[in-house]
Amino acid sequence: MKRIASLALAAVVTMALGACQLSPKTATQNGFRGTGMDHVTLTKVAMAKDEVPAPPYDPPATDGQRAKEVYQNVQVLGDESADQFNYTMAAITQWVAPQQGCNYCHNPENMASDELYTKVVARRMLQMTRNINHNWKQHVAATGVTCWTCHRGNPVPANYWTMPTEGPKGIIGNRHGQNNPVPESAFSSLPNASLAVYFTGDPKVDQNIRVQSTGLHPSAANKTSIMATEDSYAVMMHASQSLGVNCTFCHNTQSFQNWDISTPQRAKAWYGIRMVRQTNGEYMTPLASVFPANRKGALGDTFKVSCATCHQGKNKPMGGAQMAKDYHALWGEPSPASLTPAPAAAPAVGAPAR
Repeated sequence: MKRIASLALAAVVTMALGACQLSPKTATQNGFRGTGMDHVTLTKVAMAKDEVPAPPYDPPATDGQRAKEVYQNVQVLGDESADQFNYTMAAITQWVAPQQGCNYCHNPENMASDELYTKVVARRMLQMTRNINHNWKQHVAATGVTCWTCHRGNPVPANYWTMPTEGPKGIIGNRHGQNNPVPESAFSSLPNASLAVYFTGDPKVDQNIRVQSTGLHPSAANKTSIMATEDSYAVMMHASQSLGVNCTFCHNTQSFQNWDISTPQRAKAWYGIRMVRQTNGEYMTPLASVFPANRKGALGDTFKVSCATCHQGKNKPMGGAQMAKDYHALWGEPSPASLTPAPAAAPAVGAPAR
């Protein structure tokens, strides 16, 4: 009997600890001592190295004949040298379609043709990449981004989201848009459509991310409710999981809203949120008429980006590897220019809004 009880106890303990991560931890202090502002990660995760492909060959010179003078229908990279253009195309093939090759976007019998939708999309994605590297240095700094940052060798990035469908109207099976663990809410019971509240890029839809009301009573200017805080918590949990960090990476738990005691990373996140909005609003959503049905969500909208699309579990994508420095073509002036310029500055000290 004792043997059976011992085995049962061992089984219970094993099950109880099954969700615990017993591996060695790495802790990094990112705030004042005694404030509990530590970033704790599994050592094996902190030390893990992401794959970073080398350039296809040594970067060529930037002088010489322009690509638009050598090739037909070069609408974005025509300002680059022909050698840089070919070098960038070779890299993009490696980053996005290594199995499919050049034919993923091009008709091999007429490389200038736009008959494949993938070429039209790729052109707009190049404009998007240039826009991020050129106009969003407050978030990407000198590291920048490349196609690999999101795609990692796949035609479709692993992390994307689409507009949520409406759930059942009745009582049975109606979860009221939550209690359904999905990546967008970090597999929590919080609302699973929070990205559609903050990241669409439509200024008529996107709300400020906040959990504290600006006044004592509801008004036209003060609509923050207790229910609305759940969306804010959900998107913040999404950001935390996407970057592999906890709340104190950006916030001071003494006062989550105060900027003057927050970490510098909060300002970077502020710009990143607005960069994601612009990317979805100006580059992804307008491609709805170009993408086929199998590359759209249930409501016919395009796949959209979030924090996870680039970061993929790291607070710096690929551990901060500076791939983009080897690709002169990805730093040029966006063409056409972005419709909405990047904001000049993050909120001033003491500002409450995200």
